[in-house]
Amino acid sequence: MTIATATPESGPDAPVVNVVITGSHALVTINNPPVNALSVHVRKGLMDALHRVNEAGCTTAALVCSGRTFVAGGDISEFAGPPPLPHLPDVLDAIEASTTPFIAVMHGTVLGGGLELALACAWRIADEKTRFGLPEVNLGLIPGAGGTQRLPRVIGLERAARMAANGKPVSARTFEEFGGLDLVFDGDPMAAIASFRDALPARPANTSTRPVDDADLTALKAEITKSAKGSNAPMIALETTALAATLPFAEGSRIERQTHLDLRDSAQSRALRRLFFASRSVTRPARLKAIEPAPVNHVAIVGGGLMGAGIAAASLAAGHRVTLLERDTESAEAGQARVEAIIARDLASGRISDDKAEARRAAFSAGADYTAAADADIAIEAVFEDPDVKRAVFTKLAEVMSEEALIATNTSYLDPNLISDGMPGPGRFLGLHFFSPANIMKLVEVVGTAATSDQTMATAFAFARGLGKIPVETGVCDGFIGNRILSAYRRQADYMVADGASPYAVDEAMHGLGMPLGPYELQDLTGLQISWANRKRQLAAGTWPGRYVDIADKLCELGRQGRGSAARKGWYDHTEMAGTRDPEVEAMVVAWRVERGITQQTFTTDEIVMRIMAAIVNEAHLILDEGIATSDTAIDIVWTEGYGFPKHLGGPMFWAEETGMDTIRDAFAAIEAQSPGSWKAADVFKS
Repeated sequence: MTIATATPESGPDAPVVNVVITGSHALVTINNPPVNALSVHVRKGLMDALHRVNEAGCTTAALVCSGRTFVAGGDISEFAGPPPLPHLPDVLDAIEASTTPFIAVMHGTVLGGGLELALACAWRIADEKTRFGLPEVNLGLIPGAGGTQRLPRVIGLERAARMAANGKPVSARTFEEFGGLDLVFDGDPMAAIASFRDALPARPANTSTRPVDDADLTALKAEITKSAKGSNAPMIALETTALAATLPFAEGSRIERQTHLDLRDSAQSRALRRLFFASRSVTRPARLKAIEPAPVNHVAIVGGGLMGAGIAAASLAAGHRVTLLERDTESAEAGQARVEAIIARDLASGRISDDKAEARRAAFSAGADYTAAADADIAIEAVFEDPDVKRAVFTKLAEVMSEEALIATNTSYLDPNLISDGMPGPGRFLGLHFFSPANIMKLVEVVGTAATSDQTMATAFAFARGLGKIPVETGVCDGFIGNRILSAYRRQADYMVADGASPYAVDEAMHGLGMPLGPYELQDLTGLQISWANRKRQLAAGTWPGRYVDIADKLCELGRQGRGSAARKGWYDHTEMAGTRDPEVEAMVVAWRVERGITQQTFTTDEIVMRIMAAIVNEAHLILDEGIATSDTAIDIVWTEGYGFPKHLGGPMFWAEETGMDTIRDAFAAIEAQSPGSWKAADVFKS
C-alpha cells in the first residue's frame, strides 16, 4: 500500500510536512522518503503543523505519511552527535497536549520513533498489513522519546516490555488485540479517515496520564538474557519499560531519555549502527549504481540437496518461477520433497498463508531435463564441491540457455574462472555463494570472474537483494572472504588443541566471546568431511600454509564426520544427546600429542580467544591487502551475517579496533612463535 496525497504543495520541492485544512479538519502529511524518518526537518515541520492546526481551531488532524510506509524510525545519521532541536520528546509531548487531537493513520511499518509518534496521538488507525515495533535494541539503543513509558500505558507492561526488549514487530491485528489500535481498515485510507471522523470516539485521556499495573517479568528477563547473547540493550530496554509501573510518566521518560543518549556513545551501539549502514552500502557497489539490472523472472537451480532446495525456496518466496534440475528423476523428486518441506514449515508456522503456499507450489517444478532451463534468466548450480562436476553442469546449462542469461556457481572455495573457462558468453558467469540454510541465511558472496561484466554483477546484486539477502562482493581466492578467514580460525584452534587445549575448552572460550558455536561444534554441524576435502585439495596442490594438524582427518577416517553422519559422532557424541563431550576424542587427542612428543601447554580462556582472534584479524587484513574485500566493513558484514560473529561487537575488524591493535599484534606474535612458518603477516602486523 502506498499513500499519495495530492495537495497544492505536492511534488519534489514540497516541504517535508504538508498541512491541508478542509473545513474543521486538517490533513498533516509527512513526506520524507524513503522511510519518512523523523529528521530534524520533520520535527520542525511537525511543530509548525501543530501550531497551524491549533490556530485554525481544527476539530481533528489526521497524520499520514506519503509513500510506502508510515514513519519507520528516527534519523540514525543524527545519532553520532548532540541531537539537534527540536528534540523528539518535546514534539511528541506537544502533539499529545494539542488542543486539536491527532489521528495517526498508518501503513507499512511503524517503527521506533514512528511508533512513539503514534502513541502520542489521541487515536490510532492502521491498514491491516501494517507492522509495529520498537527495534532500537537492534542498534544497541532503547527508545528515547517516551516509547518505553507510553507503550505499557496502552498495551500493558508485559507486552510492552517484550516488544521493547526483543525488537520484533507485530502485525496490525495483533497490535489491535493488545489494545494499541482504535481501528484496522482495508482499502482507501482517506475513506477510513472520513469514516472514523464521522463516528469519532470521545477523546481518550492522554497516554502519559494512564496508570500501569505491575507485572511479574521474571520469566521474560530469563528469556531475554538467553537470547541477548551479550548484547546489553535488550535487558536495559526491559528494565526501563518496567519503570512505567512504579514512576510517574515524566520521571520514567527522563530516565529513558538519558539512558538512550548514554547508549548512543556505547561501543555496542556504535558497532551496530556501523553494521546498519554497512549492510546498505555493500549491497550497492558504487560502480554498479548507474547500471540497470536485467529482470529476473525464471530461476533454474541445479542440485536438489539442502543448499539447492534452500536457494529454490528463497527464490519462490521472492516471487520467481523456479525449475529445479537433478541428474535423474529420483533425485529430482527428492529435491522437490525438500522444497515442499520448507514451504510446509513456513505454512505451519504462520509465516505464509494457504494462498501463498499454493502460489509457490504452482511456480515450482523439478526434473532431470536441462531444456527446462532454456528460458531461465539465471541458473545457479549447487552440486558437489568438485570442479569437474561443476564444470559439467555449466557446460550443459550453456548449451540450452541464452547467452544473456546468468550462470552462477554456488562454490564455497573453488575458482569460478576455472569452472567457466572457455565457455560461450564469458561475461555472464560468476559465483553466488549462498550460506546454509539458504532460505534463512541472509549473506551471499558475489564473486566475479576476470570476464564477468558489470551488467552481470548489477543483475546478480539486484537478484540477491530481491531475495532479501545481503550480497557482498568478493574477489577470487581460496574460500573467498568468509571461508578463507574461517580456515585461519580453524587452523589456530587446531594448533592450540595440538599443543594442549581441549577442543571443548576452545568452544567454550568462543562462546564467552559471543559466538553461537565454537569451531568444533560448527564442524560437527556442517560436517567434517567438507573441510577435510578442502584440506586434501590444498595439500595436493601444495597450497596448505605451514604446520599441518591432522586430528580432524583421523576423526573423518573413523567415520566421525559430524552429527549428520551415519555414526552421529564428530568432535562430540550426538548419538544420545546433541553435543555431548566424548572421552574417546579426548583420549585420542592426548595419544596424538604423545606420539609426536608434544609437551602439553596450558592456555587460559583469554589466551584462546586472543590467539584465535589474532589469526582471524590477520587473515582479514591480508584479504584487504590483496584487494579481495573492498572494505573492512564488508569483512565485518560477512562474518556477522554468515558466521555468527556477535553483531554487538561489530565484526572482527571493529572488535580489533576497539580492543586495540597493539594488543592484537602481541597475540599475533604469540601465534607466530607457537607455530613458526605457519602465518603470513598482513602489512598491519609487520614490524
